[in-house]
Amino acid sequence: MIGKLSGIVDWKGDGLVILDVRGVGYEVMVSDRTLAALPPPGQAAALYTEIVVREDLLQLIGFPSLLDREWHRLLTTVQGVGAKAALAILGTLGPDGVARAIALGDARAIQAAPGVGPKIAQRVAMELKSKAPMLMAQGGRMAAPASGDDVVIEPAETPKAVTRKPKAPPPPDPAAMASSDALSALLNLGYAQGDAAAAVAQAACEGAASDPATLIRAALKLLQPKG
Repeated sequence: MIGKLSGIVDWKGDGLVILDVRGVGYEVMVSDRTLAALPPPGQAAALYTEIVVREDLLQLIGFPSLLDREWHRLLTTVQGVGAKAALAILGTLGPDGVARAIALGDARAIQAAPGVGPKIAQRVAMELKSKAPMLMAQGGRMAAPASGDDVVIEPAETPKAVTRKPKAPPPPDPAAMASSDALSALLNLGYAQGDAAAAVAQAACEGAASDPATLIRAALKLLQPKG
């Protein structure tokens, strides 16, 4: 199983990238969002990966973070959502947007992904509503972008000299951390997963995601009984 690739971007095309890992070129399918974030050919990059195996296909799919990969895996558990459709949803909304759409039952947002019709979008919103909070609760700790060695190509006669320098992992995304911490706190207070996730998602949409404490207070207000 190939879980991560770290190397040099050799080529970028429509939904595909070739990553040169120590002389071996891996063709990896990626979303438009991921493709746009990758550096130009000749520069170092790293991707978490998933392998799709079918009778007529053996394809690597690349993700910028573990969170993206876990959302992709969760999306493909929905009947009718294949690897390509799940990648389109992630590419359109990003992991945070997918989390918000599912928590709020916003099928229209999911339908904005290319190739995703209203029935599939509604199915995703309904079937994952009870499963998404578990991933949201731990998502902040998986949101850091993939990193590997700094790959430096130095001028040399045949073959090219390649050196690798250790690189410290990037910090987790603060907004994702705040949302996951707030959701965990609400679940510990006894709120139902679906209600807590929807409240956190709504509060984040309204701009309360600066820190966990602020987000928790805003979500608690939304969870208060009306009337």
